[in-house]
Amino acid sequence: MPTLRARIASWFVRRQLARMNAKGLDLGSLLPDSALMPLRREGLDPVPELAAAAPVSKLDLPLKLDVWLVTGRDEVRSVLSSVEDYSSDFNHLARTLGMAETENPGGLGFSDPPVHSRLRKVLTPEFTMRRLARLTPRIEEIVAECLDTMDAADGPVDLVEHFALPIPSLVICELLGVPYSEREAFQEVATARFDLLGGASASLGAISDSLVFLREQVRRQRDHPTDGLLGMIIRDHGDRVDDEELAGLADGVLTGGFETTASMLALGAIALMEDPEAARIVREEDAGPVVEELLRYLTVVQVAFPRFATRDVAVGDTLIKAGDGVICSLLAADREGGETFDPHRVPGPHYAFGHGIHRCIGAELARMELRAAYPALLNRFPRMHLAVPADELEYRDASIVYGVDRLPVHVR
Repeated sequence: MPTLRARIASWFVRRQLARMNAKGLDLGSLLPDSALMPLRREGLDPVPELAAAAPVSKLDLPLKLDVWLVTGRDEVRSVLSSVEDYSSDFNHLARTLGMAETENPGGLGFSDPPVHSRLRKVLTPEFTMRRLARLTPRIEEIVAECLDTMDAADGPVDLVEHFALPIPSLVICELLGVPYSEREAFQEVATARFDLLGGASASLGAISDSLVFLREQVRRQRDHPTDGLLGMIIRDHGDRVDDEELAGLADGVLTGGFETTASMLALGAIALMEDPEAARIVREEDAGPVVEELLRYLTVVQVAFPRFATRDVAVGDTLIKAGDGVICSLLAADREGGETFDPHRVPGPHYAFGHGIHRCIGAELARMELRAAYPALLNRFPRMHLAVPADELEYRDASIVYGVDRLPVHVR
């Protein structure tokens, strides 16, 4: 993946500033450094300023409203748990930010009840363990195919290109029921939408391309539904879910399940290479508890979907007024539960998948992929190690989904 420049990589900010970027402006330079602090890290760890931040503090953003950063574990939970006090509806955000003409990207993340409740009810049956179990053999095959490719390579292997990216993209193909003949095109669309090297306008074009691709998939499956998620929803709900809603849901699955899992696979591999005891447990014992600790420790989705207060509400000792924006740092909340990576830590609740009504609906699918991929990787290549000094790894500078752009390793 190309390097992500120092900018907040959220949909609503990119769309708001796309026209400015088209004129050659550096979007990152428009944001003060303090505003980017919650998205920055030192290697796998948050910057010290985040750990030192008050549980609720005001962000310095060039917007005509107050935006609050929430970092305390209890305070984050209170915000994410509340349906009545906050809105995530895209139209609400667009109006507040002066983006009334911007197209709603659809999906669950930018919707409120009752729309959110109706759409989530459509998706939830497709993400039960019983339904997802059908994917287990294919996930194992995909992982094995990636490992075979790595094994056949001469010299260092880029773990991002050959392991972290293809596994979730191909699994999502299986989940959605994308025909095998179109999977290469799907992977290109999936990867391009997160490429911000060309600026916001290029990223918007990739998002548009992905929606066009998914709308076409929906239209085809209306006539010939597959056994994948799209086909199941069409068979179960018919026209009660229209094409735009279904394409938006599919795009949400792509957004939530591709880059996030890819980042976890790559960053988790780094953590396991740095901790021989954790690697041993993953190879020889139940990988599940270590996976949960990696999810908590890494928290690759660094902040939750933005929320706007619908009325005056107290968060801890701070009064947030109606109309104010609220950004919850999932990373800060999870690191409050333990600053170091401990493979022997007893798994407990964490915010790697969010919390409340916007908790990631694909959490169990992500766990399935991680629990299959890590043991297979470490058992196939028990002596795998970095091919470059650790301080030369290219981590993203300021990104909502934290990750590494390249991960060269020697597999032997």
